[in-house]
Amino acid sequence: MVRNQTAVIITLGALTAIGSLSIDMYLPGFPSIADDLETDVSHVALSLTSFFVGISAGQLFFGPIIERFGRKIPLLAGLSLYLLASFGCTLTNSVNALIILRFFQALGGCSGMVISRTMVRDLFPVSETAKIFSLLMLIMGIAPIIAPTLGGFLAENTGWRSIFILLTAIGGMLLLATARFLPESKAADKTVALYPAAVINRFYVVLKQPMFLTYAIVSGFASAGMFAYISGSPFVFMKLFGLSETEYGWLFGLNATGLIAASQLNRVFLKKRTSRDIVVVAASLQVLSGILLFAGTVTGLITSITTFVLIFIYLMMQGFVFPNSTALSLEPFEQNAGIASALAGSMQMVIAALASAAVSYLHNGTAVPMAMVIAVCTAISFIILITGRIVISRKFIHSKA
Repeated sequence: MVRNQTAVIITLGALTAIGSLSIDMYLPGFPSIADDLETDVSHVALSLTSFFVGISAGQLFFGPIIERFGRKIPLLAGLSLYLLASFGCTLTNSVNALIILRFFQALGGCSGMVISRTMVRDLFPVSETAKIFSLLMLIMGIAPIIAPTLGGFLAENTGWRSIFILLTAIGGMLLLATARFLPESKAADKTVALYPAAVINRFYVVLKQPMFLTYAIVSGFASAGMFAYISGSPFVFMKLFGLSETEYGWLFGLNATGLIAASQLNRVFLKKRTSRDIVVVAASLQVLSGILLFAGTVTGLITSITTFVLIFIYLMMQGFVFPNSTALSLEPFEQNAGIASALAGSMQMVIAALASAAVSYLHNGTAVPMAMVIAVCTAISFIILITGRIVISRKFIHSKA
């Protein structure tokens, strides 16, 4: 039994949200950052690109580190780097310095994302991990609801630097909470080698596990569809359908609320159904909503209401897909859980970044690019899920023979 379980889960949930907070909170400040640093918004946007690079590469860096040195010390080191880089952002007078500092902010912050997932696998029985990930989503899901609004308020009333002052404070609180509440869930292992060949071999061991590969890719593409929505929905709902910023904010919050509600319903369904069964049903509804959304935008038959409903269904199903697929991807690994968590997280961020970029690149003044990317992501996720389940079943049958 984990001591102070409530405090542990809240801390782990906050750590998983650090990436979302660090992205969503500063986006409304782009115009004021550009004005203050005497540059244009496109250059400021490079700080978002550097953040994505840092958060993707950083997870691969921390995977082997936490197998060698345990979980807690690398986490404290990563959060310290996040805190220092966030504080540096408050002082910078150069967009190039901001771009570099955002990379290091992501590098430090991703430690919380990787290690929180790994600690769930370490601290809780396999049969409970999907329920715990659902609880983490309750906390993590609050971030995209409050972060843009809070960031916009701060940028408008106290200046964009106050956003990074708040992120510095959040980093400090997470550092203290980690030191106070999180136990060391896996002792340091001096037998774990960190030279390149050994690290590559550990990644290979994880990647050749069909269960990991299946559910990590499913989670990655399902999440990529969500990022496509985040990237494309402001234009679709405000420019095409004429919603005000306030109305769009309410719509965004309602969608996030649906995702959070589903993640909590998932805990109820897990009492009667397995994670595997839930993922199949949820992924099926995701691909159906994605295809209908794409078909509607291509034919021009879709309205703002039907667009909202289909996206709401898609995001609500994400509340079932993400916690269950995350738990299933880590299930085979009592050893190498850190490597598995790092690979899954890095894959998710890379696929998500590509999906967001695709929406921007394909932009043609309609809702088609967003809908198409969502449909493609859901289709790939579903195909990988069905194919992977067949491979896993055959491997299980052969192992019993």
